[in-house]
Amino acid sequence: QVQLVESGGGLVQAGDSLRLSCPASGRTLSIYTMGWFRQAPGKEREFVASINWSGSSTAYADSVKGRFTISRDNAKNTVFLQMDSLKPEDTAVYYCAVCTRAYGSSVYREVHEYDYWGQGTQVTVSS
Repeated sequence: QVQLVESGGGLVQAGDSLRLSCPASGRTLSIYTMGWFRQAPGKEREFVASINWSGSSTAYADSVKGRFTISRDNAKNTVFLQMDSLKPEDTAVYYCAVCTRAYGSSVYREVHEYDYWGQGTQVTVSS
């Protein structure tokens, strides 16, 4: 069993930065792809970023490209999301997830690719 616990969310103003963290427990995740998703009220959960096991490959949603950076520390079993130049439209609950179904050489953009999820952390950006 895998447990993921997001932290680092909060209320900020447009243009500010936040750094989300997601440490994992229950299993070493260093060989798996990990990702961040978000869900705004009344909307479906959407892809934000993904990183392969080594960090050599990353992918981002067009809406966050150039502003958000995904990274990981395999020694700490943790994935991060650095969010800069935040906009009101970034307001959502942010979830980290891991794909343990396959060796993590690739990045994945679809919700169904991931099999373990955290409980989410709220990010609110005021204008």
